[in-house]
Amino acid sequence: MKPLTNVLLKIFAGGFFRVHAGILLFIFLAMVGVVPPQYLIGYHKALMLAMDSSSAVMALVFAVWLIYAIKSWHYVSGQIFASGQHFLFYSSNSLSREKQLKSWFGIQAAILSPIIAYAIIAICVGFANHYYVLPVCILLYLIILSYLSAVIYMRQINRLVDGSSQSLLLKLSSKWRKPYFSLYIYHLFDKRKVPYLITKALSWLIITGVFYVFADVKTDARVAGIAILAVVTAHIVLIFEERKFEENGLGFSRNLPYSRQRLFLNFAAVYFFLLIPESVWLFNRFNPFMAAELLLLALSTSMLFHCLLYWFGLNMDKYLQWILGLFIVLFWIIMFKLLWVLIPLNLGLAYWLFCNNYYKFEGVASDKL
Repeated sequence: MKPLTNVLLKIFAGGFFRVHAGILLFIFLAMVGVVPPQYLIGYHKALMLAMDSSSAVMALVFAVWLIYAIKSWHYVSGQIFASGQHFLFYSSNSLSREKQLKSWFGIQAAILSPIIAYAIIAICVGFANHYYVLPVCILLYLIILSYLSAVIYMRQINRLVDGSSQSLLLKLSSKWRKPYFSLYIYHLFDKRKVPYLITKALSWLIITGVFYVFADVKTDARVAGIAILAVVTAHIVLIFEERKFEENGLGFSRNLPYSRQRLFLNFAAVYFFLLIPESVWLFNRFNPFMAAELLLLALSTSMLFHCLLYWFGLNMDKYLQWILGLFIVLFWIIMFKLLWVLIPLNLGLAYWLFCNNYYKFEGVASDKL
């Protein structure tokens, strides 16, 4: 296992830091240079105490860390399928799944090392100031994030391409009529089951964590709104995959006699089906009016995240930057109890981006995630 870990560290962890050295240096300088040197320690101590004592701050920090992790998934997944790394498909697979998982867990921990180092200090500061629940949540979150990352990488490195095989779903549904909006759903359950299951696991963790932390105000609409926003943000990998599938597999659809309105509703139907598990939870937990409002928030936000990709294309780096910025803006709109404004605003922006950019030429995406 150790030789494999050393090789993977050089290829993936080392490569990630080389490629992203500029942006990581900028973040470091921003964190160090935002306050005068004499106030630096006090500033970061206050920030860490906010993480340890405020679930809202912790949720925001977790969202930023998730975006960093998604960026690492994007890089590592692309490198796994690079021509120079093909030897891994037969060398690393000679080891047991358990040993591979341990090695990949170590690789993701190395990639997350700047975050882990800061989190360890924050945990120690929290314990020293008698905060225990949220620091433990920070530790568990990083362990789960590293473990899920390791599962993603191991699944990709052990995947064999067999164009003649079909999943049971496609065999059973071979004679069914398939509406346009259902094509990505079939593709997801045929080829992308692991990302889907991981996303749903993250959704469950987010919902459970948010309502556990906010147990004293669990009936507040803002708590539910923040949870839904975080859940939709956890789906950005599936949203990006949908756009990539649309470009790579459904490019012919631009020649079909479908109006923009019909296409827009088709894509909304895609995300309605993706969010069925969350919808069931919403209508079981809240009254029908509030559940419908939260579901519309989820759909409108998903459509906004989807339609952004028509504007600047399948550029994951730019996409993650926009998602981070939008998350912060939407978070504060929800905190001001403006859900009724946010839903039409999201849908209006999404529809405007869709109508103005859908028929623009888009190159085929080669990024692997």
